[in-house]
Amino acid sequence: MDLNLDSITVTNNEEAQRFEAQIGGQRALLTYHRFPDRIVFNHSEVPPPLGGQGLAAKLARTALDFARANHLRVVPPCPYVAAFIRKHAEYHDLVSADELQRLLSRSSGATGR
Repeated sequence: MDLNLDSITVTNNEEAQRFEAQIGGQRALLTYHRFPDRIVFNHSEVPPPLGGQGLAAKLARTALDFARANHLRVVPPCPYVAAFIRKHAEYHDLVSADELQRLLSRSSGATGR
């Protein structure tokens, strides 16, 4: 299935604590746990038929923009979000200095622990 990312809306399902996008009866998501001063991004999931087309990046960007707008420090145990932050300097300020150093010290090919 070819995606038109511009036509896909990512919503914040606060009750379920996840950002999600519904496409053709399938759901892509990025789960989180919100605290008063920070947001922890735990897990991202894109159904295989929707993979490799930028949907995970759209979820991550939407979630990180939400964190910025709400003045939340980002904690990214999710390997995808960690890699996304590492590759996109405009989001480096959302993580602590220690976390940023840890992220940048990993090779760009690392996907997990």
